[in-house]
Amino acid sequence: MPPSRTAFWSVALIVLAALNLRPAVTTVGPLLTAIQADLDLSGAAAGALTTLPVLCFGAVGLAAPALRGRIREEPLLAASMGLLAAGLLLRAGPAPATLFAGSLVVGLAIGIGNVAMPALIKRDHPASITLVTSLYSTALTVGAAVSAAVMVPIDQAVAGGWRVPLALPALAAGVALLCWLPRTRRRGGPDGGPAPAGPAPGLWRDRLAWQVSAFMGLQSLLAYVVFGWLPTLAQDRGMSEADAGLLLAVTSIVQAVGSLLVPLADRRLPDQRAQVAVVAALTFAGFCGLVWAPLGLVWAVAVVLGLGQGAVFALALSFLGLRAGTPAIAARLSAMAQGTGYLIAAAGPFAVGLLYDLTGGWNVPILFVLAVVVAHLFPGLAAARDRTIG
Repeated sequence: MPPSRTAFWSVALIVLAALNLRPAVTTVGPLLTAIQADLDLSGAAAGALTTLPVLCFGAVGLAAPALRGRIREEPLLAASMGLLAAGLLLRAGPAPATLFAGSLVVGLAIGIGNVAMPALIKRDHPASITLVTSLYSTALTVGAAVSAAVMVPIDQAVAGGWRVPLALPALAAGVALLCWLPRTRRRGGPDGGPAPAGPAPGLWRDRLAWQVSAFMGLQSLLAYVVFGWLPTLAQDRGMSEADAGLLLAVTSIVQAVGSLLVPLADRRLPDQRAQVAVVAALTFAGFCGLVWAPLGLVWAVAVVLGLGQGAVFALALSFLGLRAGTPAIAARLSAMAQGTGYLIAAAGPFAVGLLYDLTGGWNVPILFVLAVVVAHLFPGLAAARDRTIG
């Protein structure tokens, strides 16, 4: 197959997998009120439900170097899609035990995909890391947006309650599995040749690696707070269940626009520091507006927040390739950043749920979120400087 066609299909498969890596997370938020009422879950338990997959992302990230030493990225991604389909079906089971067990499997599946993808992009598309990463992050946000928008209407249209829409993304994961299976027989890069390799330094002692990891973790914490709690916050402010799910969908789809703006700005700037500062400001303003702006402005606020979070996510993923000197280092940096980063991120939804239970309102939880926005600016500015590891 000509190189250009090979590259096209490689990117198409990356996009297909990415479309499946967030619906399993974003389907919970719009249905969380119904799940809580049906299973009598507290706010802390509901926060734990959204936190469990993120903890799994971190655990898989820390285990990824051992996995990758034995298994290539293509089989890992196929396994990710298969496990994801199984976990989604289990999560829609009849009891709280199946809900949480399925969430555990879903988290493991997505964690595998999260870690394998940046290494695959660095290996197969070294000359266009920012562009392909932007397409990948855009597909992640589109998948999240579509699932958030349709969950409540499906819940209201079909018998079976929240379990039916919660299980539906398993169909798309099954399709992605079938498309990735032929790639598992190929070796190395997009042309079937050996994958480039190189030594990976001691990242755990590298300051830049920790800056990339901290930025990844804190921006992920903010993202999973939005996925888990934005619909509940909107309903508390007086929006209907359907409109609250649509608000999350708007925020998510605008994130795709923010992701696509990153490579455009990257061509005109010497490094990414200005981008980090701008997206932090947008994110801060967006969170403030969700709680304190007049309800009539909430849709505009969702756009502002979506632009900021979409761009910051694309930047965080791009740093995994841009700050790594070789594909081997990119794989190790991806594992470290997503392992430690998602463990940081897991605290977000749980902390917000706990603070909400303790205070009975959103002022204290949102002050906690705003403190995280300010905190993530510092490792972001440091990681944005034009340097590489190795």
